[in-house]
Amino acid sequence: MRVAHLSWLLSDAGGGIPPVISALAKQQGRDRVEANVLGVADPARPTVIAGALTFARIGPLALGFSPALARALAGASPDVVHLHGLFTWPSQIASTWGARTHRPVVVSPHGMLRPWALANSAWKKRLFRLLVEDRNLTRARCLHALCATERDEIRRLGLQNPIAVVPNGVTLEDVPEVPDRCALPRTYPDLEGRRILLFLGRIHPKKGLLNLMHAWRTLHSDGKWKDWVLLVVGPDQGGHAGEVEARARALGVGNEVRFLGPAYGEAKSAVLAAAHAFALPSFSEGFPMAVLEAMAWRLPVLVSRQCNLDVETPGAGLLCEPDADSVAERLRDLLALSDAERRAMGVRGRAEVERRYTWPDVARRLVTVYRWLLGGGDRPDTVEAQ
Repeated sequence: MRVAHLSWLLSDAGGGIPPVISALAKQQGRDRVEANVLGVADPARPTVIAGALTFARIGPLALGFSPALARALAGASPDVVHLHGLFTWPSQIASTWGARTHRPVVVSPHGMLRPWALANSAWKKRLFRLLVEDRNLTRARCLHALCATERDEIRRLGLQNPIAVVPNGVTLEDVPEVPDRCALPRTYPDLEGRRILLFLGRIHPKKGLLNLMHAWRTLHSDGKWKDWVLLVVGPDQGGHAGEVEARARALGVGNEVRFLGPAYGEAKSAVLAAAHAFALPSFSEGFPMAVLEAMAWRLPVLVSRQCNLDVETPGAGLLCEPDADSVAERLRDLLALSDAERRAMGVRGRAEVERRYTWPDVARRLVTVYRWLLGGGDRPDTVEAQ
């Protein structure tokens, strides 16, 4: 079986989608599926996917209009195209390819059909839906939702396609059995002896960082959490990092928040190894990889309900609403736990990841969907058909 994973930018500017495609394609290759990755070339940043093919665009980078990408997809002659992400020209490429070849296209919105996401730059998305995206979504042989909530939101848009509900996964081999918890303090000596609350991800308005700054001010006004520091780690998007830093200073917690910029490879591992807890109070997510990674590293997590990941039932963390008061209240509950209690939460989170969210299992489920679309057997249990 030949699968083409198609997307927009495959650099870190593509957000959380490129790492997902990278891990998925790598695992499918291990499972003897020929999985190729194609996308639009980023003129400013390298691709984060080994072996991926990227092609020059014509016109605005945000649109990603690339005739060369369309020709490459046709030349690759895959059995299945799996499109990741919406509202860029690869949607048109996938839709046209499917109509011409009569072969299946699977579309993963990755949270881009969630209400908050559709309301962001709403008029542009309405126009693109009218011209391209609605046709692409309607033609797709199968849609891929990361969780039941995303499936339900897709249905509310009136789409009748079969929907496969399959989560993201993590690569457990990337987590050492005995992490080097001193690597980060060696680079930043002022962190020695501090407990670390970690935010790891794109610094984007939807992540709820402004509310996190207000919540952090509320906690530090208690005078009880002086040994805690908040680390904000990740690439800036659209200048939002400057806004968040300015808000922290204005709230008087500038010395209790550290902005480390993006971290990859060993630097990212050092941050995760040093952290004592993780927070993501996002307004909208598909199914956030950062939370799964934190759980894999045995960190207790605080996440908003809009992350679509129930961490309370397995005892892996706490849930909050994406507003400053709720974030502050639940953060206070998390920080008030003993070190042993937080470690136990982290252990339960790791067990939950091992049980439900590993790439070998995720890749197998998606390959089963591809085979079904190609006529190979009964409809998988993961697929809901109207």
